[in-house]
Amino acid sequence: MRDEFCHLLRVRYSECDAQKVVFNGRYVDYIDIAVTEFLRVIWGNYDDMLSKGIDSQVVKLSINWKAPAHFDDVIAITVKSIRIGSSSYTLQVDFYNHKTAVDIASAEITYVMVSAGDHKKMEIPKDMRKKLAEGSPGTRIDHAGVDST
Repeated sequence: MRDEFCHLLRVRYSECDAQKVVFNGRYVDYIDIAVTEFLRVIWGNYDDMLSKGIDSQVVKLSINWKAPAHFDDVIAITVKSIRIGSSSYTLQVDFYNHKTAVDIASAEITYVMVSAGDHKKMEIPKDMRKKLAEGSPGTRIDHAGVDST
């Protein structure tokens, strides 16, 4: 297992395209799922963040594919912070086959911190910045039904 935060996800049949590989658009869903779990681990419940008047929005996303993923594969998705600005942060999201360790894809996603009500850009609070920088190495969320030992 790689040291970063890791989310395990099993590919479902409906996520595959006519070529019998994961449809490229599904990777955005996978990124959202893994990042949501990463942020839940480091920042807590999303509703708690909203109750403090804080939210974030995606402003940039890029994905590079390296190998296909197929139905019933277990994909390991790692997430770590790579840039933290005053109001934005960028996460590195890497995908690899859990069984074979073959790299599947990598992505960078940038968020801007905004106020929850009117979505005005705001500075990342210091406590949240610290937790974002620390990340959650070694944490594994298993939605694939893989033995976690």
